[in-house]
Amino acid sequence: MDLTAKARVVVRSTDASLPGAFGLGCVQLLEGVAQLGSLNRAAKQLGMAYSKAWRLVNEAEGHLGCKLILRDGARGSSLTDDGERVLVGYRKLQQEVDDLLARRVHDLLG
Repeated sequence: MDLTAKARVVVRSTDASLPGAFGLGCVQLLEGVAQLGSLNRAAKQLGMAYSKAWRLVNEAEGHLGCKLILRDGARGSSLTDDGERVLVGYRKLQQEVDDLLARRVHDLLG
């Protein structure tokens, strides 16, 4: 029988008082900002309200302790160096988790 397993990487601060987390939604927004040069356009591309996009990014910045996006008013937005590193690191970590699950999913039956 073919099996598959999936897991989503979510990163949170140990400070339980902080709302939200850093996960796939924020990653998709960051990728959109990198491509489109605008958080607003990235949010629209994902079918997300701009206010929700801001909230996700702000909460993620709180958990990670760094700024992810440089905001330049009407000119748009770009990723900070930390934002670029976090994006690459998240994708690498998610791929490693996916690879591990693919190798180990059959251990469930054996």
